[in-house]
Amino acid sequence: MVTLQCGNTRFEGIEAILFDKDGTLADSQHYLRHLAQKRARLIDAQVPGVYEPLLMAFGIDGYQCNNAGLMAVGSRQENEIAAAAYVAETGYKWLDALDLVQQAFQEADRYLLHKKAEQTPLFPGTETTLSTLASSLSLGILSADSTENVRDFVEFYELPILHYQGSEPNGLRKPNPDMVHQACQALATTASHTLVIGDSSVDSRMARQSLAAGFVAVVWRQSGWEQPEADAHLDDWQQLQIVSD
Repeated sequence: MVTLQCGNTRFEGIEAILFDKDGTLADSQHYLRHLAQKRARLIDAQVPGVYEPLLMAFGIDGYQCNNAGLMAVGSRQENEIAAAAYVAETGYKWLDALDLVQQAFQEADRYLLHKKAEQTPLFPGTETTLSTLASSLSLGILSADSTENVRDFVEFYELPILHYQGSEPNGLRKPNPDMVHQACQALATTASHTLVIGDSSVDSRMARQSLAAGFVAVVWRQSGWEQPEADAHLDDWQQLQIVSD
């Protein structure tokens, strides 16, 4: 067990850290915005007039992707259902709307020639920080992204991650606290000895409901933004330090 210091807050008896991926370890703003725009354009080509409403639903505001918006925290299936609801509003039958959206999403994937991992670089200092933490702690990733994309991310950047879990159509999704408990079981620890680090209220809620040792909110781009339920905030990985083990 180690003691971690983040700002003025200390977390004692920590054995593991569970990280969010997009927006926490990976700079995915450009990728998510581009993907949302492509999906919306393809749907709008068949259902004129839904482009702007879809962007708003996806959490895209100009050049920004809301870190608490649907693209950032929702699974692929949740994004499909939200988009299909807008299509159904125009008079489409539900299953027809869902089929149209799923085909548009698949076509959008084909426009993005490289894997997501290659287009979502690590935030500065992430690789060094994970390497340092892994010498004393078990590290994991819990993501709203698919498990396949999380695996590609871990392998592409050769990260010292012992456990990772994404969101699957019939599986657990954030903010279900059982995601934390399953990860802790895989890492041979408990939630009470595990710190959760993320960039959204979804991560915060999951940490609280799982009774994790604490939640640290990363605020890379959100100047002045704070997660009120967070135990600590950081905008530079150097603010997170092991002070004793």
